[in-house]
Amino acid sequence: MYGLPCLIPLLLIGPNMTLKSTPLNNAHRALGARMVDFGGWDMPVNYGSQIEEHHAVRTDVGMFDVAHMCVVDIKGANVRGFLRGLLANNVDKLQVSGKALYSCMLNPEGTVIDDLIVYFINEEWFRLVVNAGTATKDVAWMQAHNDKTGAGLTITQRRDGDNAMALIAVQGPNARAKVWEVIPGSQAATGDMKPFNVAFVHDTPFGEAMVARTGYTGEDGFEIGVAADKAEALWNALHAAGVKPAGLGARDTLRLEAGMNLYGQDMDESVNPLDAGLAWTIDLVSERDFVGKAALLAKGQNAQFVGLILREKGGVLRAHQKIIAANGDTGEITSGTFSPTMQQAIALARVPMGVNVGDTVHVEIRDKKLAATVVKLPFVRNGKILAA
Repeated sequence: MYGLPCLIPLLLIGPNMTLKSTPLNNAHRALGARMVDFGGWDMPVNYGSQIEEHHAVRTDVGMFDVAHMCVVDIKGANVRGFLRGLLANNVDKLQVSGKALYSCMLNPEGTVIDDLIVYFINEEWFRLVVNAGTATKDVAWMQAHNDKTGAGLTITQRRDGDNAMALIAVQGPNARAKVWEVIPGSQAATGDMKPFNVAFVHDTPFGEAMVARTGYTGEDGFEIGVAADKAEALWNALHAAGVKPAGLGARDTLRLEAGMNLYGQDMDESVNPLDAGLAWTIDLVSERDFVGKAALLAKGQNAQFVGLILREKGGVLRAHQKIIAANGDTGEITSGTFSPTMQQAIALARVPMGVNVGDTVHVEIRDKKLAATVVKLPFVRNGKILAA
């Protein structure tokens, strides 16, 4: 897995730690997965060949266990108003049932508590999907804001307990066709559905299925939510239909090629989202106020988030390596890997303002300063190499 360049900081190895498991744990082990401790979760890093898994998603179809992530349902009479003040993106963009929005949730200092997807179901029900490692913190933050504002909403996490849900991501150019084959009624519900929308398919062999046209790979596909006790049956049905299981390793190289941020790696509570390439997710234009807005307006943007392609041999791009611009100003790599699609070392990085696409910078790798080209993100999208 190229030394797990991006995932190492999130692998918490401890002999006395009790790992949490998703409902798909037995299925992974039955397929011979290599399991690792991923932030306290027992998760598959690969099923034999990370490279084959990566290419399957780019050229055909693969699936990922993302049941460690957490569905959060927020219900009540003033959900929209509550989220209007809580999220940096503007939920007023969601006017049609089933529409989804990507957003950051900020603290008063204007840094990132988490990035998430919010789905508009109806005026008294919005559904969020938040990151695995931040879920407990996120729900507590939402509840505190609920109490502070007196919104009177019901906030329910759906990862644990009797009403637990599990998420499976099916990604790749043939993903939709495979899901339609496996889940009866899903083609009728999603055939004309555009990206960043969700539909609910009822009375399937797996119970009710939430089918969202979203993903984290740069390829088309669905993220599917079913009751936790139905997840293994769905996984096995997809596998029987020819969908290749893929682990954390391929998920990381795919998302990095697609220029997608990883929480805890490319941004966190120490990072201004404007410096993490997330300005497009933050509504600073409308008169609406939200948590962190004043701090962002005061700070402004102080760095650029770009892609790098290493042009010299002799090293691998990894997080925290120092970048030196032509004028001597410095930046830092946030995520780095070897791209299976491009066959080059690539990275996501924060660089000084004034560095332009096409510029050459140098990366400090051990005792060397190796040349790299600044490129516009993403590197790869929908199977095509966009940066060279």
